[in-house]
Amino acid sequence: MKRIYSIIFCLSILFTGSLSLVNSAHADEIKMVGVITKIEMAADGKSATAILKDNKTSENVPISITDDLTLDKFKDHRIVEGDEIRCKFEKENNKNNSKLFKKTAGC
Repeated sequence: MKRIYSIIFCLSILFTGSLSLVNSAHADEIKMVGVITKIEMAADGKSATAILKDNKTSENVPISITDDLTLDKFKDHRIVEGDEIRCKFEKENNKNNSKLFKKTAGC
């Protein structure tokens, strides 16, 4: 009976450990606030790249944007160069893919 309990205990430890490894395999989500220094729209209008100057490190970070809401804001000039942006992005294959991209100022 003790042997069964010890086997179950060991298997539960292994299972929990494997879950922590799977969780760390996802791309890291990074939060950042910065000023847009450059916006480049793709020719087809279905994607864009914005260069943000990070407020903390002062380094330029290129962000790839593909969501329609943000692209419409670029086209309507509701988001322009010089605006301060709050951004969440994931690093995938040496690209920073935007998950959230909005102005820090209200209204």
